[in-house]
Amino acid sequence: MIPVSMVGRLGELAELDRAWSTVAGNDRPSPAVTVITGAAGVGKSLLVAAAVEGLDPRPAAVLAGTARVHDPAPYDWLAAVLSVRDVSALDLPPDALAWLAQQPTAPRERYAPGTLLRLAVRTVRLLVGAGPAVLVVEDLHDLDPASLNLVVELATAPQLPALLVVASRPPADAVAPELTRRALARLCGVRGAVRQHLGPLGVAEVSEILTQVYGDSPPPGRVCAAVWQRTGGNPYALTELLAVHGGRGLEALVGEPLPEHLRTPAPRVAAPPDAELTGREVEVLGCLVAGMSNKQAARALGISVRTVTVHVSNLLRKIGAASRTEAALWAVQHRVPGAGQLRG
Repeated sequence: MIPVSMVGRLGELAELDRAWSTVAGNDRPSPAVTVITGAAGVGKSLLVAAAVEGLDPRPAAVLAGTARVHDPAPYDWLAAVLSVRDVSALDLPPDALAWLAQQPTAPRERYAPGTLLRLAVRTVRLLVGAGPAVLVVEDLHDLDPASLNLVVELATAPQLPALLVVASRPPADAVAPELTRRALARLCGVRGAVRQHLGPLGVAEVSEILTQVYGDSPPPGRVCAAVWQRTGGNPYALTELLAVHGGRGLEALVGEPLPEHLRTPAPRVAAPPDAELTGREVEVLGCLVAGMSNKQAARALGISVRTVTVHVSNLLRKIGAASRTEAALWAVQHRVPGAGQLRG
């Protein structure tokens, strides 16, 4: 599969680096928390992998786990972590360890939930040791309630020298939506927590990726806009499209059928409006086309995030768009002056 670089995610990588520095450079260790949310295929796992790979200094340990989607059980995250480690030397009661590791030899008598949770936290502490370490929680939305409790406990565990990186789809996609919503709220409420929501790539980012794949000169704007529209700016969909049709040249990305598993109804595009956009609204619309968040747009335009939010709301209403992506697509298709330019 053709790799997609971290185009459009450099700001998020820098934030993860800063979060790591608060752990690695702290003489009085405490956990740091980063929560990454976004739709399926938007690049959460890719971002986490790239961030962990580039951490300096290197973590003393990386504990990573995810849920068993088809056969969930209590403490799935920790069981996944323990499954790839020799745990025979851990100073823990063997029967408790058997429960946490989901071993078939686990006794019928189990610990009380509170006791087992404390033992789970202790297990992570023993694995982290003096640290600094990284704890990676993939697919929080699929985790069992016991794992959700453990992740929240780890986020506030005193003197734990670890960066906790959590990736999740929105709670609406979760196995237990309300529990996931509460867990995300508690994680984001931790002092100093970093929250990152990954949206789709913009046309400019798609152009950068196609330039990397096909050569040094930017592809035609119409091709970039068409590829962006076909994939919705989703990095996974773009990667799949390149893997299937990339060897046939740029035109194949536009004209050949999408892979079967990527065929979804095209997004609704707002009809041409009679409303007039102000100059600032056109500039903000250009930031949406580039895939910028409100924070990034504010920085680029030299205005406040609140002002950007107001402009976004106004322009969505004026053009009849239901979302930022829909507005960006409308701007490209209708060639709004100043809003559809690509970074070269």
